[in-house]
Amino acid sequence: MRVVVTGATGNIGTSTVEALTADPRATSVLGLSRRGPGARAARDEGIEWAEADVTDTDLVPLLRGADAVVHLAWLFQPTHRPAVTWDSNVVGTTRVLDAVADAGVPALVVASSVGAYSPGPKDRAVDESWPTHGWPGAAYSREKAYVERLLDAFEARRPQTRVVRIRPGFVFERQSAAQQRRLFAGPLLPGRLARPGRVPVVPDLPGLRFQALHSADAGQAFTLAALGDARGAFNIAAEPVIDPDVLAGLLDARTVRLPARGVRAALAAAWNLHLVPASPGLFDLALQVPIMDTARARAELGWTPRHTARDAMAAFLEGLRTGAGRDTPPLAPGTGGPARAREIATGVGRKP
Repeated sequence: MRVVVTGATGNIGTSTVEALTADPRATSVLGLSRRGPGARAARDEGIEWAEADVTDTDLVPLLRGADAVVHLAWLFQPTHRPAVTWDSNVVGTTRVLDAVADAGVPALVVASSVGAYSPGPKDRAVDESWPTHGWPGAAYSREKAYVERLLDAFEARRPQTRVVRIRPGFVFERQSAAQQRRLFAGPLLPGRLARPGRVPVVPDLPGLRFQALHSADAGQAFTLAALGDARGAFNIAAEPVIDPDVLAGLLDARTVRLPARGVRAALAAAWNLHLVPASPGLFDLALQVPIMDTARARAELGWTPRHTARDAMAAFLEGLRTGAGRDTPPLAPGTGGPARAREIATGVGRKP
């Protein structure tokens, strides 16, 4: 099979490319990325590369002859300019869908998210039938929910195309730490705070329960979806559910009950002052996303995570302490510039 991957140099993209090239069923893999793969990734055997931006590149020639397309390209910043992320994420996905149809690709796998779900319970797990209307206060959630509607329309128009939606929880690994620190915490966060014992308390907030998984396990799920014959939506996440007690254990800290309203107000002030890139809407979303049931992915995709959620979080925290990353532009520690100067110069919450 020939598989084309958009967003192949990001957190999930690099793991998906690795899983695909390790699977003998994938005889040809083409990675598409906006800024190229980086020197080291470009030398990897078993994969071709092409620079492509989903917002303006003619994608049809790149997709022609593919047996499956895995669409992972996604823009998180600039958080203060949601029209820019909408153009990349929603309009860009529309262009990918049109190119898949024009190129006659028989299978499409798309990265959705737990963030596409409407607010849901934290004390029980919901399956893939839970509504995907998102949370309107967060651009990320609005865009993921809209992509779900785009896929609904695409499936209605092209029932002959096999469409798979993967809805991951929060995806972590050691080598994603530099990128995720830039995207969500910003340049002012000292990496040494991720060392056990350096943070004395973890806020115990109402609703602070979420699911996580290792990037390698996410990559395996996308690979199984691309190379198999499954259709529909699949939740993926590992055990245990991450809550304040788990976080406190990883950081050798204690939990302190705090009102969510006060923490949100502090985050909103920092975001409005361009001190952190994560918007208060993302904070609201994290407290409201449901806990997902992953039984369908295990039964129909044959997917079982090899890492626990605690292991994924621990690897990420270790990566924060050491400034870990990969060679690709999105994940490279040097993308933010010396002493993170490029992040500050370009404006916190924008692309450095």
